[in-house]
Amino acid sequence: MTATSLYGWGDPGQVPELPQAILDALGVRGPPPRVEIDLPAPRLPVAAVQELAAICEIRSDEESRLRRTRGKSTTDLLRMRAGDPVGVPDHIALPASHDEVLALLSVCSENGIAVVPFGGGTSVVGGLEPHAETFLALDTQRMDALLELDEESRTARLQPGLRGPQAEALLGERGYTIGHFPQSFEYATLGGFAAARSSGQASAGYGRFDELVLALEVATPAGTLSLGRAPKAATGPDLRQLLLGSEGAFGVITSLTVQIRPAPAVRVYEGWRFASFEDGAASVRRLTQDGPRPTVLRLSDEAETAIGLAQPGEIGSGGAGSLAIVGFEGAAAEVEERQAAVAGLLKEAGAEFVPGAGGSWARDRYRGPYLRDALLDAGALADTLETATFWSSLPALYERVSSALRDSLAGQGTPPVVLCHLSHVYPAGASLYFTVACAQAEDPVAQWRAAKEAAGQAILAAGGSISHHHGIGRDHLAFYEREVGPLAIDALRAVKKRLDPAGILNPGILLPS
Repeated sequence: MTATSLYGWGDPGQVPELPQAILDALGVRGPPPRVEIDLPAPRLPVAAVQELAAICEIRSDEESRLRRTRGKSTTDLLRMRAGDPVGVPDHIALPASHDEVLALLSVCSENGIAVVPFGGGTSVVGGLEPHAETFLALDTQRMDALLELDEESRTARLQPGLRGPQAEALLGERGYTIGHFPQSFEYATLGGFAAARSSGQASAGYGRFDELVLALEVATPAGTLSLGRAPKAATGPDLRQLLLGSEGAFGVITSLTVQIRPAPAVRVYEGWRFASFEDGAASVRRLTQDGPRPTVLRLSDEAETAIGLAQPGEIGSGGAGSLAIVGFEGAAAEVEERQAAVAGLLKEAGAEFVPGAGGSWARDRYRGPYLRDALLDAGALADTLETATFWSSLPALYERVSSALRDSLAGQGTPPVVLCHLSHVYPAGASLYFTVACAQAEDPVAQWRAAKEAAGQAILAAGGSISHHHGIGRDHLAFYEREVGPLAIDALRAVKKRLDPAGILNPGILLPS
């Protein structure tokens, strides 16, 4: 796989050239200067590093350290481009087994060394920048095996360092799939999917990743957790849920057992256009609640539809309606039956079939972050945020967050383009995924943080959740505390104290330091 860019999302060769019309429409003034990072020398105690090196390979070269610096949020990338050295790990550990991870955590706990579990490095919420001046990045890339495949139960036990394409290739050789394809699929790891409660683009059909995880083995400074002896049980609270979404703050996932399915014989994606976002949401809700439910079900608002259906070089303006992407995966006969039934319902609702739209979405489904790279390169600001709520609260949430983003950025002298789509759907509700672009202000990091603060306030005021699938990290920490309340935070602190007595695991992530 091509080495990922230090200053962008993934393969630098995939970054598109932007038509000048787009930059003019956003009021972009030109590309900002780029500053090389002046790395400080590693500062961990020499004796402790020697102990760690006796367990597994330890790297401290500049390239290895930079490649594990922070994540891939817009503010992470802006800071990389500005030469900000904060958040650079001192050393990189590359364990190859559960026992090696246990041994590493023991040494680090004894020496008070902060540890950041590192998979694909795709966090977009500050999840890889601990509240620590010095730390060790624990990279799981060598833990990349398919350990067991139980065809009778249709489960697979895999190691956490497998990236999405690697896992699908290993399972595909045996005729199976996990069915988890988030936008980060090409670079994120299975351990990261679990630790951040990832949700894939085909979640309507396959479910969220946390719903697919049946068992976990976790290394903690206090010892090993082995969770999940059956798909479901009544043996007290399901402790798997304590680790799913824990973002490396409680332990390091060293293997996970997931539900798998036969690889689909057929994959078909279609585009259907509604007169309005409101009309489309009503039909999407009907399909989700009453069926037949597609495997992929997404709906863009009018602004996102206009841009998505524009010709190259155009911005798009009104009149495009609201585009739904409807996908079907499975056996040929079953796909044909569902496809026909859904088409009938959509036509009854007044939707219009859009030739080629489904295929275009499938072709470009992982391209969004590269468009962001191109905008950042040109001097624009571009980022995303997401939330979720119940269907009855969705219209108010959509309006409040959209208005908060527009008001905040326009108030800073950089009026934005704000796009949105329903990205994941459930019988009781859905998630909203916002994309924002505008010209960069003099301090773009502060500019975007102010906009996200305004959006976070709007999300909580409208009854939404501060994150549906991006996670908490550092960026959402204050809003997370407000969402769940102090008693819940205290309960999680007690868990962390028991599993991580010295507080070395990802300090300041998920829970305040």
